[in-house]
Amino acid sequence: MGIEEILLGESKNVEFKVQRPERSIKYMKSVVAFANGKGGRIIFGVDDKTKEVVGIPEDKVFQEIDAITNAIFDSCEPTIIPDVYLQNINQKTVIVVEISAGRQKPYYIKADGLEDGVYIRVSGTTRPADRDMSRELYYECGGRSYDSVIRTDFEITDEEIQSLCKQMKNVAIANSKSEFQRDAIKDVTKNVLLSWGILKKADDGKIYPTNAYVYLTGQDDFHSIIQCGVFKGETRAVFVDKRDYGGPLWEQVENTVKFVLRNIHLGCRLEGVYRQDIYELPPDSIRELVVNAVMNCSYLQASHIQVAIYDDRLEITSPGGLLPGVTVDLMKEGFSKIRNRSLANAFAYMNLVEAWGSGIPKLIKAMKAYELRAPEFIDMEVAFRINLYRGQIEVIDTKNDTNDIKNDTKVDLETRLVELIRRDSRITQKAMGKELSVSTITIKRTLAQMKQEGKIVREGSNRMGKWILIDRK
Repeated sequence: MGIEEILLGESKNVEFKVQRPERSIKYMKSVVAFANGKGGRIIFGVDDKTKEVVGIPEDKVFQEIDAITNAIFDSCEPTIIPDVYLQNINQKTVIVVEISAGRQKPYYIKADGLEDGVYIRVSGTTRPADRDMSRELYYECGGRSYDSVIRTDFEITDEEIQSLCKQMKNVAIANSKSEFQRDAIKDVTKNVLLSWGILKKADDGKIYPTNAYVYLTGQDDFHSIIQCGVFKGETRAVFVDKRDYGGPLWEQVENTVKFVLRNIHLGCRLEGVYRQDIYELPPDSIRELVVNAVMNCSYLQASHIQVAIYDDRLEITSPGGLLPGVTVDLMKEGFSKIRNRSLANAFAYMNLVEAWGSGIPKLIKAMKAYELRAPEFIDMEVAFRINLYRGQIEVIDTKNDTNDIKNDTKVDLETRLVELIRRDSRITQKAMGKELSVSTITIKRTLAQMKQEGKIVREGSNRMGKWILIDRK
């Protein structure tokens, strides 16, 4: 770590201590939190308030290193082995204690026990983890899937199992995009549900549902809910509309997507002389994000998936941070880990998911095609949020004036372009799009067609040239 990084201050994975506190508990909570998260560093010898590098006296550095290492070894459970080293910054020696992300979560402070001694890192601060969060750490670290946990408190009949299998097949057929895909759909059976972890056989030989079955069929009254809201402005200060969707998960997804589409602008683009209805955000991407939120939601937490619509953005928040080994950069490249693998199997069968890991790259590509700002990904440690920003392209709003727009479908874009060129032969394609409220892509395609048909020619370079209209009389 250099002085430039220090000047940035503390963050979610960096903490400063001007010196080693006499009571190790003052930094041991952060040690545990780093081990329970994605790792981090504590730098002794930097003032956390002023960011001044004060250093550690050279005659005491090795004594301090031994004290820090022993305190961590004695205070934490399971054992945390830090990487402790010296670094010279501005001619002063500091002690860097590097904590790696642990593989035996949850880590806790021995003196406080597993109930009260678990800590996590949230937005650059260390906070105690509640019981549900501790359980979440246990499941995510061991590669376990909470949705496949058996529910012996539920009993199911063969008729109920057959009903679910039939419903899932109907959903798969409805979501098929081709006759070939539809014909390839096979029946779901009890054995298939067992192989997916939606059902499990207990020690008594009976078959019970798992959490995945409970969530899929909508029998959970709290955890499996999607909260949707529309807000005035760019904050949550004023509600405009609110809906909570429960029931079978595939219905929650469908209702949520419909809610979003009802509350964003539907307009049109002019493709040559034709009118094309278009939402201001790509509908397929919205659906995929909602599905991903369901598959990666931490159903252990006392919170829900939230879909919020603001004047400037669509915000989708799913409880549960990124899984170990997953980063935003890796996600953009198509890397994927699924938190709820049993649900993922069901969603894949029902054609609600296409190819694993393709969602984020497709989203980025779709937003670029819509000429929208790139999506924003926010790892909140205990949740993951994606923002899709609205209002970056101009569309003709059809919600309040649908009939007028329909009667105007034969508007000739070429004629309007000719008028612009007559007024200014050096007008740019971007300026044309802005003037006519049409995307630049549509302008380029229309001009290319006009050039091919001999209606216009381009004289000079793309930057300094001009348009010449061809008189065909």
